[in-house]
Amino acid sequence: MHQQSADQYAPQRARGAGRLVTKAFGGRTRLSEFFQEGCAKIRLPETFSPEMEAILINTSGGLTGGDVIEWSVAAADSTKLSVTTQANEKIYKASADTAFVSTRITVGKDASLHWLPQETILFDHASLTRRIDVDLAENSEFLAVEAVLLGRRAMGEVVNLGFFRDRWRIRRAGQLIHAEEMKFDGEIDLLSQSAAVLSGQVAFATLLYTGPLAEAMLPKLRECLGDAAGGASCWNGKLIARLTAPTGFDLRKILVPAISVLRNGAPVPKVWNI
Repeated sequence: MHQQSADQYAPQRARGAGRLVTKAFGGRTRLSEFFQEGCAKIRLPETFSPEMEAILINTSGGLTGGDVIEWSVAAADSTKLSVTTQANEKIYKASADTAFVSTRITVGKDASLHWLPQETILFDHASLTRRIDVDLAENSEFLAVEAVLLGRRAMGEVVNLGFFRDRWRIRRAGQLIHAEEMKFDGEIDLLSQSAAVLSGQVAFATLLYTGPLAEAMLPKLRECLGDAAGGASCWNGKLIARLTAPTGFDLRKILVPAISVLRNGAPVPKVWNI
């Protein structure tokens, strides 16, 4: 019998897809559609409030080259939904190909959706392509937070080489209101030393809020940020803040109160901790 060596077998890849759609019923946000497949799982803890909280889980424990996860969440008219993750998403060394994470978000009329995943951690030689597509109704509210750590400083980790591409497209009533592309490719450690990039910091985050309270929240957010490395601005009903920090712990100490400000005083989901 002909025997094949181990390197002739294609490595197993993680595949996952999850979809959640809400509906308004009895003055509360209820579940309308629910689907989960592969390594993508969704849990709905009891909130004891009119809104719904969803926790996304990747049961594979992390992502590497060739892994694919697709999330789809929709807050129907007059519902409130907060989405977070069970833990940090870890992107491990990729021997070939890139990990791919796709998120599609829809927010209906008079609805609110807060996208609050915990930090993504890139390890040395990681490769990740991520995209977020959002469709908003004219009078909806949307808050998004995405934070990235280039290794864990406390563990002595350095991301010398790797690939990271992040694509955002946000539309309101069909009109594009926000688009951005971020790309790290190659010698990430050297690139991040540039003053025009991260000035040597290894933790960074983007916060975006669009809704009726954008202008009113700007001075409160700036006061909250204080002398943190970064800044916040607001125009055309859209508030954006960019933050950097020397470690993930330092970034989270800034992020947690900043998120609370943008949630009009509400705390971060309970799965977050410092």
